[in-house]
Amino acid sequence: MAEQVFPTKGNLIKIKKSLELARTGFDLLDRKRNILVRETMALIDTAKEIQSLINTTYAKAYEALQAANVTLGIVDEIAAGIPVENGVSISYRSVMGVEIPSVTLDANPRKNYFGYQRTSMQLDEAYARFDDVKRLTARLAEIENSVYRLAQGIRKTQKRANALKNIIIPRFDGQVKFISDALEEKEREEFSRLKVIKKTLDKQ
Repeated sequence: MAEQVFPTKGNLIKIKKSLELARTGFDLLDRKRNILVRETMALIDTAKEIQSLINTTYAKAYEALQAANVTLGIVDEIAAGIPVENGVSISYRSVMGVEIPSVTLDANPRKNYFGYQRTSMQLDEAYARFDDVKRLTARLAEIENSVYRLAQGIRKTQKRANALKNIIIPRFDGQVKFISDALEEKEREEFSRLKVIKKTLDKQ
């Protein structure tokens, strides 16, 4: 590839500038990758904590639900009176050019949809714990989706950085060396020619 470049000073200056830009681009991509990796690792740690909390909360919720079923009978009719959650909203923010989601639920206070006479404290506890699980699950979905998108961003960044490091920069290095060697050889030839001309003139 380098041998195809015409060895002129103009080409040498142009390729040196391209080489400098490629090295700067590699440094920026390397920093971006490191930032994305740190962000991903932090989110993975948070996801583990939330998943553990979800498991604990689910256990308490089902325990309370089982107690409610024992005291009230099967509560599926009561549960059917609770409306389906439709207050989920999703927005996006950018982390080093990677769009990651932000999932939020409407912060509505918990309502008693089934009245106090027909229910028990165990059902109220089950309802509260399942509501906690719902909100934790929304948070976990946000984090897991963010981790997936960040991982994709890391792969793309790594691929571009590798292309610069292993292909583009070595190619420019080779072209700079080829042109520099050719220009130096040309200068030596020119110097030798001038010496011959000088000797000829001196003899005359």
